[in-house]
Amino acid sequence: MTSALSSPECQGPVAITGITGFVGRALAQRLLTAGVAVRGLVRRQDAELPAGIERIIGDLQSPEALDGLITGTSLVVHCAGAVRGRERADFDRVNVAGTGALLARIGQTHPGVRLIHLSSLAARAPHLSHYAASKQAAEALFDDATECRWTLLRPTAIYGPGDKELAPLLASMARGWAPTPAVAGARVTLIHIDDVVDAILAAAASTDSQGGCFELSDAHSEGYGWDELCAAVAALRQRQVRRVPVPVALLTAAGRINLTLAGLFRYAPMLSPGKARELAHPDWSCDYGPFTAASGWQPRIDLASGLASVLGEP
Repeated sequence: MTSALSSPECQGPVAITGITGFVGRALAQRLLTAGVAVRGLVRRQDAELPAGIERIIGDLQSPEALDGLITGTSLVVHCAGAVRGRERADFDRVNVAGTGALLARIGQTHPGVRLIHLSSLAARAPHLSHYAASKQAAEALFDDATECRWTLLRPTAIYGPGDKELAPLLASMARGWAPTPAVAGARVTLIHIDDVVDAILAAAASTDSQGGCFELSDAHSEGYGWDELCAAVAALRQRQVRRVPVPVALLTAAGRINLTLAGLFRYAPMLSPGKARELAHPDWSCDYGPFTAASGWQPRIDLASGLASVLGEP
């Protein structure tokens, strides 16, 4: 993505929300390596970030912090998002209200700025979970009246070095056991973090992608069956990987129990009944063709290489 990094939009400083997260951190590191100045919105001065990032202290509800983040930037990449929560409001607080506040501030004081909004393929199925519904609601804030040059990206499940969500499953598979939903014919899609960063930069450099919403996955856009994923890990680790089908009813029950415990002990759960529905959804196939047509982006990382970047060699 050297050509994308040389585009006017990437001359810096590039402003990133959610910079302490998986995607935000990877994007920041890529930009810093290329010599591009980076600003990040963080809640605490002591937030752990790569050296060289300009820290803007505050959150999405702070007009002053947003002004400090956006003023003079060539590009804003909105990676901030809530992925854990008990109730719909836990997700809406960041995913919807936070996005709305960012758009409102841009419209009031920085109209015309280039904005890449990182959504999720889950937004395609808002009935599944509070998370999915909140991501779709955030996308609905963007329309022809939005006062910036925006692009929405919908990556499927992202994995790679530094990921914390898929890492436990991949680690279990590397040890020889693959607990997966017992859904006949289910297809899941994946995308490596390096390809997501490439897509963000490609979108920023592309005028044809402005005003569009695009799905992202690796080149296997029809998805993988769980047996295929087990076989890929088995080939990499040179050991048998046994699939352990988990009945959907059991997965859902575990989500309900975790939700109850989260209420008692006041933590934000990842596994919930909604997340169980996402995991059991039979078809996460993805069509990245429109984004390729608009930007020239193509996924580079195949499954074997991507898994090796996470699990290493045997």
